[in-house]
Amino acid sequence: MEDIQSKLLKKSKKAKLEQFGKTISFIAILFIVVVVVAIFYFVASKGLATFFKDKVNLFDFLFGKEWNPGSVSDSGKPLVGALPMITGSFIVTLLSAIIATPFAIGAAVFMTEISPKLGTKVLQPVIELLVGIPSVVYGFIGLSVVVPTVRNVFGGSGFGILAGTFVLFVMILPTVTSMTIDALKAVPRHYREASLALGATRWQTIYKVVLRAAVPGILTAVVFGMARAFGEALAIQMVIGNASLMPHNLITPASTLTSVLTMGIGNTVMGTLENNALWSLALLLLLMSLFFNIVTRLIGKKGELK
Repeated sequence: MEDIQSKLLKKSKKAKLEQFGKTISFIAILFIVVVVVAIFYFVASKGLATFFKDKVNLFDFLFGKEWNPGSVSDSGKPLVGALPMITGSFIVTLLSAIIATPFAIGAAVFMTEISPKLGTKVLQPVIELLVGIPSVVYGFIGLSVVVPTVRNVFGGSGFGILAGTFVLFVMILPTVTSMTIDALKAVPRHYREASLALGATRWQTIYKVVLRAAVPGILTAVVFGMARAFGEALAIQMVIGNASLMPHNLITPASTLTSVLTMGIGNTVMGTLENNALWSLALLLLLMSLFFNIVTRLIGKKGELK
C-alpha cells in the first residue's frame, strides 16, 4: 500500500521534463529582462550625466544648433546642441518612409491579390534576400552609385540627406513590404468574397475592402520601417556627409544621431563632457526606439481583427 502511495506521489518523467522546460523558459525570460533593464540603466546613467554632472541645460541640448562638445560658447556654455542631428534623423526617416510606403503597398498587393504564385515563388525570396544584405553593402552601393548620381543630377557634393534617403528607402523597403504582405494575408477571405458577391470589381475590392481592412497592419509596417531607418548607422554614415550643421537643403552634407555616435564614441575619453554628450545622444536614440515600439504595439493592438 505504501509503495503504491509513494509511486502516485512521485513525479513522472513527463512531469519532470515539463518542469525542466518551464524552468529553462523562465531563466531565458529573466535573462532577457535583466539585459534590457541593464542596457536602459547603463545608457541612462551615462546619458543623464551631461545634465546632472556637467550641468548642461536640457533645452540647450535639444534645441541648440551648434555641436562641438570640446568648445564653449562666448557665454561659457559647452556647444552641445543636438538639434542638427535630431533634424537630420527625422527628415531622412520621414522621407525614406514616404518614398518606400507606396512601393511596398504596390508590391504587396501584386504578390497577394494579383499574382500570388509569382509572388510566392519569385518575389518573396528576392525580398528575403534584400532583408539579409548587410548594411555596409548598402553603404558601398550608396557611395558608388547614389552619391555620384545625386551630384550629377541635383548638384552639390552628392553627400547629404537626399543620398541618405535613397539608401534608407532601399533598406527599409523589404521590411515594410514583408509586413504589409502579412497584413494583407490576414484579411479574412470572406471579406473579399462578400465584396465580389455584391458586384464590386477586383480593384474596388482591393482598394475599398482589403486595403482598408489592413490599414492598421500597414501602419505598423511603416512605423516599424521608420524605426529601422531611425536607428540605421553605418550605411547612412557613408553617404550623408557627417557635418553637424543644420540642414538647409537636401543636397548639403548633414548628419544623424547614429552617424555622430559611430564617429565620435571611440574618440572620446570616458567620463568627459564630450563622451557624456554622446551618451546623451544614445539615450535620446534609445527613447525614440522605445517610442516607435510602443506606437507599433498600439497600432497593432487597435487593428486586431476580432
